[in-house]
Amino acid sequence: MTKTSAWDTGRRSTRLRLRTTVVSIAAGALAVGTILTVAPTANAATTLGASAAAHGRYFGAAIAAHKLSDSTYVGIVNREFNSITPENEMKINATEPSQGRFDYAAADRIVNHARAQGMKVRGHTLAWHSQQPAWMEGMSGSPLRQAMLNHVTQVATYYRGKIDSWDVVNEAFADGNGGARRDSNLQRTGNDWIEAAFRAARAADPGAKLCYNDYNTDNWNWDKTQAVYRMVQDFKTRGVPIDCVGLQSHFNQGSPYPSNYRTTLQNFAALGVDVQITELDIEGSGATQANTYRNVVNDCLAVPRCNGITVWGVRDSDSWRASGTPLLFDNNGNKKQAYDATLSALNLNPPSNPPSNPPSNPPSNPPSNPPSNPPSDPPPSGAGCSATFSVNAWTGGFVATVKVTAGTSAINGWSVAMNLPAGSAVTNSWSAQASGTSGAVRFGNVSYNGRLNAGAGTEFGFQGTGTAPSGAPVCTAS
Repeated sequence: MTKTSAWDTGRRSTRLRLRTTVVSIAAGALAVGTILTVAPTANAATTLGASAAAHGRYFGAAIAAHKLSDSTYVGIVNREFNSITPENEMKINATEPSQGRFDYAAADRIVNHARAQGMKVRGHTLAWHSQQPAWMEGMSGSPLRQAMLNHVTQVATYYRGKIDSWDVVNEAFADGNGGARRDSNLQRTGNDWIEAAFRAARAADPGAKLCYNDYNTDNWNWDKTQAVYRMVQDFKTRGVPIDCVGLQSHFNQGSPYPSNYRTTLQNFAALGVDVQITELDIEGSGATQANTYRNVVNDCLAVPRCNGITVWGVRDSDSWRASGTPLLFDNNGNKKQAYDATLSALNLNPPSNPPSNPPSNPPSNPPSNPPSNPPSDPPPSGAGCSATFSVNAWTGGFVATVKVTAGTSAINGWSVAMNLPAGSAVTNSWSAQASGTSGAVRFGNVSYNGRLNAGAGTEFGFQGTGTAPSGAPVCTAS
């Protein structure tokens, strides 16, 4: 059952702020055979961003351009975080106030500040039913679809090369039972509008991670969570470009942290996408609030493809939920007990609670049908595939992400062979069946990602101890 709280109702009239997600694992996709070793630095034990980086992750904050003149605010941002999300400055009403006239001044202030500090930027958001300018609110049908796609294309093109990840589509699913799409002017242009937005974003900025972002998707048992899962599963099966899923994770008494939160992260990651916690805030105080922040961090560290956390604001007074004191710094910029708990959890390096093998609650609903356009005949003899991989490594361990791509003909299955260095071992894998744990290891497709059309791709990953592999993987089609 999908959970809807009184908070969700109140937020609709309160929120002139809102949301965000994602960043690629480590410093982005690495070249084939390249190993990124992220060792703890002198600052790793004293700041959120540096400690997260020791795990190959980011720890970010949503910030507002008009607060960049506040020295206390900027001091915390520059010291603590290695990723930034604009609160409102990249939303549709801010970047295209009148149709065809784009204004990037406020967003540029944030992007330029982040880049000057060596921080990643999460773009938020390209397509959304809310905070649309008046001209878009009055549109419908084909003209609205074209205007939306033009907006996605223009904004993503303008920031090409500067954005680590985009929240391409935000909050497209309704609350309540059933997991239906939200009724909005964008949804009424056709059920494929989300797919169209992602394809436009990929064409405009091929190097950025593309994310779907939503709230009330934290509990694995909720209908809304399952609906988003099925959409991502479908996109991955059909080759729609999606790289990540953002869980906003606004927690309070009406919408508390769920005990199966880690399961949710694991199951989305098992689809072959990164998972980001994109708008974290936790109402409360003292030990209770601190323990919840600790739990969230530990859950993310336990899932290799959970590669970043963003808190929605800096100080409690900066939060859209200021009365609930939901952030890591108080109104004066002092570190709270929740900050200490968060930093302590981040400083576990490597994580002391790696994911089980396999996830304790793997997806219960893999695709029951093949892709809508599977090959009508078995692939001809000699049909091939190729594999590339990237690595995020730390002292004593690593996570590898492998992309499998079909050749000039469709394939019905694949396997990838890799050689691990002496002393290294596979401890966990997702979206693949592993054979062997050391030396020469092989990974085969699972039920939902074996069929690939010509030129189409899929991803799987694995975690290991010791030194990461460096030799090129060998893909064999079946």
